[in-house]
Amino acid sequence: MSKIYNWAILGCGRIAGKFASDLKLLPNANLYAAASRSIENAQQFANEWDFEKAYGSYLEMLNDPNVDAVYVATPHSHHYEHTLLCLNHKKAVLCEKAFAMNLNEVNEMVTCAKQNSTFLMEAFWTMFQPSFTKAMEIVNSGELGALKIVRSDFAFNAPFIEDKRLYNTSLGGGSLLDIGIYPVFAALTSLGVPKSIKTFADFSPTGSEESINMMFKYDGGEMANLTSSFATHSPIQTEYLCEKGYVVLNPRWFTPTDITIWKEGGEVSTIESKHREGFGYQYEAQHVMECLDAGLIESPKMTWEISQNLMEILDRIRIDAGIFFPEHDKNLFF
Repeated sequence: MSKIYNWAILGCGRIAGKFASDLKLLPNANLYAAASRSIENAQQFANEWDFEKAYGSYLEMLNDPNVDAVYVATPHSHHYEHTLLCLNHKKAVLCEKAFAMNLNEVNEMVTCAKQNSTFLMEAFWTMFQPSFTKAMEIVNSGELGALKIVRSDFAFNAPFIEDKRLYNTSLGGGSLLDIGIYPVFAALTSLGVPKSIKTFADFSPTGSEESINMMFKYDGGEMANLTSSFATHSPIQTEYLCEKGYVVLNPRWFTPTDITIWKEGGEVSTIESKHREGFGYQYEAQHVMECLDAGLIESPKMTWEISQNLMEILDRIRIDAGIFFPEHDKNLFF
């Protein structure tokens, strides 16, 4: 019988609410504490999702000895600070993506987890979706021949509001770290770290990147064409183009979805999603608790190396595209 884990939420926004909703689906997850910068926000969130306690201070929550695991759901500009705070209080951390603002911050987070012998994982929920896992199995099986090209997109039209997080550079605003990270993840997990990167970006009046197209080239000739944008809508799908066919993770590909397979000769088949309950965050939360049951401080599936490689690629993209966050980039390697 798995241990019952007391979960705490650090940062009580919209995604935190979805995560809390999915925690309720797990019998070994107890909704224990909600923490915000104000007790009013924390109490409102705790009441809405039936958490036992509410804290108006992150530090006060972390000093509670009953907290087992913390889901960090603040803006990614604060992930580094809040993750280190949790780890130094020996609390297991599931931190939302983007994991941090640059590779140096991610490396320090990993070092802190090692020094404290405390679990740390980036909350890249797509890695744990059954549909994504199945698509990877098909691509890696070789039944469609070698993978040659990955095409992936994520775009939606977000009205320009100057001080909104999506356009605020002090909060890491721009499509790349918010949604472009998903197509980059699709390329990394299938083709690996690219040899070369070329980008084209367009910027909003605040200086934040609004739209970006990214092209990756690999040693074996493989390529990836990736897009994210706040200025337009897109299908939000990922295509794995192989020698003898292709696999499509259908729209909203990063969530539980259907898979379409086309084989040379014209045969088409569909694998329907069997996901019926929740948003899909429960899979990563369950994995965290399985890791804690096993006494691990690093996930064997969403490893630190994957997060480090992902952030390294994002840094390379930013350098090529000229995407800068002055309040954070003093620690970047350029």
